[in-house]
Amino acid sequence: MLQGSKWAGPSLIVPENGSLQADEYFKGTIFIEENHAYKLQSRQAQHSQVSNPGAASQNLMSYWGYKFETLSLLPAPWAETSRDYIEGREDLVVNNKAQYCSVVKTGIGKSRLILGGEVDAIARSLTRTLTTVLVWDTKPSPPSSSPIHWVELKTAATPLSDRDILKYERKLLKFWIQSFLLGVPKIVVGFRSKEGILQSVEELETAQIPNLVKQRGKATWDGNVCINFTAGWLEWLNATFTEDGGVWRIRKREKMPVIEVFKVEERGYGDILSKEFVEWRCQPEQVIE
Repeated sequence: MLQGSKWAGPSLIVPENGSLQADEYFKGTIFIEENHAYKLQSRQAQHSQVSNPGAASQNLMSYWGYKFETLSLLPAPWAETSRDYIEGREDLVVNNKAQYCSVVKTGIGKSRLILGGEVDAIARSLTRTLTTVLVWDTKPSPPSSSPIHWVELKTAATPLSDRDILKYERKLLKFWIQSFLLGVPKIVVGFRSKEGILQSVEELETAQIPNLVKQRGKATWDGNVCINFTAGWLEWLNATFTEDGGVWRIRKREKMPVIEVFKVEERGYGDILSKEFVEWRCQPEQVIE
């Protein structure tokens, strides 16, 4: 039994200073989810850090992000939303619970993936008199096969120096990975001052972000390298998990060049798979194509 192993390189799946739980069960399917306890611990540690004099706290910056979403989004298309709601958005209490969930079937290299993740909004681009505008849209009703015009909303400090540009490029890598994997075609970035004042808004095509980094930035990362590495890493992960059952940990420590994989429970499924799901998957006729 392989108790622990390491793999070096940049991955689309495992975040920097991140931790995932994984369980391999039934005909080679690997189920992976975020390590919620680790995420909560990391978030608490981050928010407890003392900010530099004059700098905003992590809690305040998180609030700015949610406020940007509140100001940007409507509960229904523009024509179906009341004037009172549209004009009163500045006074709304922010809500970090409302979200869409996108579930996609895709593949990287030889590995087939089914992914689920949170998405902020739906919108589509319309061209009117040579000007392209973003119009809030509605989710197609099933069983429609129409593509969903997902949009992700992000905030970032306005870059004012070379150091700021490098920092923003690292953010762009995270923005691109999240939206690329979930099939989100557009990202709207709100640039703010150090005081949290919105200064400008930029619409980014997800597929063009790697080229944008090469052409306008410092070329600190390469999308093809990330994809090719992730394809190889997923193949290695499939070869690592050789026995049904048990819970594994996938970990990428901060500033470390390797991804660690090790077993933390010999039997069981942790909190990843429910008893009902396991029983269903154990039935011979249940096969995921």
